[in-house]
Amino acid sequence: MDKSLRKAVIAGNWKMNKTPDEAKAIINEMKPLVADADCDVVLCVPYIDIFAAQEAAAGSNIKIGAENCHWAESGAFTGEVSAPMLKAIGVEYVIIGHSERRQYFGETDETVNKRVRAALDSGLTVILCVGELLDERKKGVTMEVVRSQTKIALQGVSNEELDKIIIAYEPVWAIGTGETATAEQANEVNHAIREVLGEIYCPKCASRVTIQYGGSMNAKNAAELLAQEDVDGGLIGGASLKAEDFSVIVKAASI
Repeated sequence: MDKSLRKAVIAGNWKMNKTPDEAKAIINEMKPLVADADCDVVLCVPYIDIFAAQEAAAGSNIKIGAENCHWAESGAFTGEVSAPMLKAIGVEYVIIGHSERRQYFGETDETVNKRVRAALDSGLTVILCVGELLDERKKGVTMEVVRSQTKIALQGVSNEELDKIIIAYEPVWAIGTGETATAEQANEVNHAIREVLGEIYCPKCASRVTIQYGGSMNAKNAAELLAQEDVDGGLIGGASLKAEDFSVIVKAASI
């Protein structure tokens, strides 16, 4: 599969970290380090940091995203933020279906699909997360789990809308644990995701979708992971909170 058909995307997921002032400081440190990137650079930050991050990133190649959105446009959903709200303040990207949302906040494949639909309807680019539990990998059902998650999440998503979808394979057992899938394991699952996209849409459609790896990619392992044929970028957790480490990953994706 020709990697030149799609753009590499390195996206940071800050999770529940950093105040607005801290966000500005990190982005200001990061800007000169990633200015020459030959890939898309995105930072998905807590809601409270969005304005500060946008201000700090203004005029640079860093784009700002959010970490989640609700499926409803408005309503009695205390503590939630809708896709139209994000769009209204200039957010471009949103993470949907992260394993921590599934694990701690009751996200299901069906609610992930509803959130994907809402984000697309508001013109946001979706970073859609899929991935298996450790027990599922041990049982040998990784491919079945990831294929199912992908199919359900993309129900009702048209061929044309696929251009607004980035998929991040993030094995749950590798999130925040320091454990990482081998480069070969990451590529194998990413390839399976691309195959299922080819089945849902068409092989040519699948070839243009950016598929990231999101399981503890860091400055040390990024080059090996990103060299794989079907690994088109990374959804970066802890390393995206360190400007120097994040820049190393961005440079690895720009080769």
